[in-house]
Amino acid sequence: MNPVLIVFLVFGLFIFLSAFFTVKQQSSVIIERFGKFLSVRNSGLQLKIPLIDRIAGRVNLRIQQLDVMIETKTKDNVFIKMKVSVQFKVIQNHVYEAFYKLEYPHDQITAYVFDVVRAEVPKLILDDVFERKDDIAIGVKRELNEAMMTYGYDIINTLVTDIDPDIQVKNAMNRINAADREKTAAMFESEAQRIRIVAKAKAEAESKKLQGQGIADQRREIARGLVESVEVLNNVGINSQEASALIVITQHYDTLQAIGADTNSNLILLPNSPQAASDMLNCMVTSFTASNIIGEQMKKQPKRVKKQDNTAIDYNPSDTSSPVEPA
Repeated sequence: MNPVLIVFLVFGLFIFLSAFFTVKQQSSVIIERFGKFLSVRNSGLQLKIPLIDRIAGRVNLRIQQLDVMIETKTKDNVFIKMKVSVQFKVIQNHVYEAFYKLEYPHDQITAYVFDVVRAEVPKLILDDVFERKDDIAIGVKRELNEAMMTYGYDIINTLVTDIDPDIQVKNAMNRINAADREKTAAMFESEAQRIRIVAKAKAEAESKKLQGQGIADQRREIARGLVESVEVLNNVGINSQEASALIVITQHYDTLQAIGADTNSNLILLPNSPQAASDMLNCMVTSFTASNIIGEQMKKQPKRVKKQDNTAIDYNPSDTSSPVEPA
């Protein structure tokens, strides 16, 4: 066979095969004819005129993500680094605009993100930046949608994925947080201590109350027993004073016996003679008698009178004169 014919056949086969091409799923192909836009081809097997039509480019229709690192300053003069993730895609019906109107979409998106973030963050203090990061992301998305829709790009979502203050600022924030937690812990410990003290005081008060009731009941029973003892002694011809003296002496010896029964006791009872107990009883009887006499005399004293100007005349116990009668 003629070699020239073989060359022409091979060349013709190559030209024929170049007329066919495939487009992948979620992508589009721009076809130009003599440098002029001809059509947009979608996924599948496609056909073009060899040597006349050419593939100008391929456009990805899948969702893409661009991470933008920004360094900016807050209202309280704290420099922070923020990472903003922008998720976007090319609108299928606007492939022409996305391919011909915008050459570097990533640079364009980055510029808008810088512009919005550096306009919003300086209005906020550092704590508000952390709390309102979603508001910042919404603001970035709104601005990007308005700007990029013209070029055939749809902004799916924007996320503020990282906020990184200076290391010294983070250490200071950690110290503040630690101090606040220590303060809270101290407050809880103080409250717990207060509860323990109050509970202990209530328990002691209840214990003393019960102890006082017990002592009162004990003394009441002792008094009742003394009355019965005096009555019994009176029935056998012993008067009240003699009976009281006998009871005091008996209690005195009972006390000495109780003290002596405890081998570890270091209590010393002074004076310890029965006569001392009798003297104490006589003193008590004398005091009670004198108190009764003074009370009866005070009841017999004349009442205070008032002058015409409604001022009282104070009573003077040493004054034996008659009270002044009102005019």
